[in-house]
Amino acid sequence: MTSFWLFLSKVFKWAFGFFDAFGNVLNWILFIVCCVMFTYWCYVLVVKLGGDKDKDYFSPSEGKNPYYDPKIYKKEG
Repeated sequence: MTSFWLFLSKVFKWAFGFFDAFGNVLNWILFIVCCVMFTYWCYVLVVKLGGDKDKDYFSPSEGKNPYYDPKIYKKEG
């Protein structure tokens, strides 16, 4: 019975070592993905919208869904 517990102990030690190593690899992958997303976000802000280029932006939904619609909210009284 002791050999079973020693074997189980080795399995747990291996499993935790695997999860520790895989967690490190996963952290690096997520870090690289986040760095790429942040770089793209900065690119959009600086290159595409920088230098007052945002004034040329056309919003396809502007005016179609106003916050205040006088036809709906009439002042009664």
